[in-house]
Amino acid sequence: MERATFTAMADGTAQDWQHIIAAYTPFHRELPDRVLAHLKLLDGDMGGFRIDRLQHSLQTATRAHRAGESEDYVVCALLHDIGDTLASGNHPDIAAAILKPYVPESMHWMVEHHGIFQGYYFFHHIGMDRDAREKFRGHPHFEATARFCEKYDQNSFDPDYDAMPLDAFVPMCQRVFASRSTDAKVDA
Repeated sequence: MERATFTAMADGTAQDWQHIIAAYTPFHRELPDRVLAHLKLLDGDMGGFRIDRLQHSLQTATRAHRAGESEDYVVCALLHDIGDTLASGNHPDIAAAILKPYVPESMHWMVEHHGIFQGYYFFHHIGMDRDAREKFRGHPHFEATARFCEKYDQNSFDPDYDAMPLDAFVPMCQRVFASRSTDAKVDA
C-alpha cells in the first residue's frame, strides 16, 4: 500500500490524500469489530453489581430490541456504558463520542446525558441530588432520555433475565457504523 509522503499536513498533496483515504476505508470498515472488542472488556466484575457491565449492556439492548426500538436505538442501548473501562467518572461522554457520527442527535444526547438521568434511581442513596436531571427539563430530548433510563437502563441488572447474546447485535452494529453521519439520518 502506498503512503503519503508529507511530514506536515501543510505539505500534503491530493495524491497523498488519495493514499490516506485508500488506507482509511478498510480500517473504517473494521470499526464495529473494534468497538465490540472494547465492549467485551465490560465482562467481569465492575464494582459490586449482581451482573457485570457487559450483561447489563446486553440486557439494556435486548429490552430495547424486544420493545421494537430502531436499530440505532438498540445500538445506543448496547453501547451506552462502553466508557466504563476508560472513564468511570464520565463514561457517557465516551459512548456519546463513539456514536455521534452514526446516530440521530436525539439518541446522541440521550447517551451523553443518561448518567445524570440514571441518577434519579440512586443518587439519593449516595448523598447526591436525585433530581439533578431537572436542570435539563424542557430540553427537547429530556423525556426520551428519562424514558430510556426508566424502560431499559435502570432495570437491566437482573441475573435471571434472558438477554440476547452479543453476536445477535453484531449485524446491527455493522449497519449503524456503516452509516455516514447524523446528517444523512432522520432524527427520531
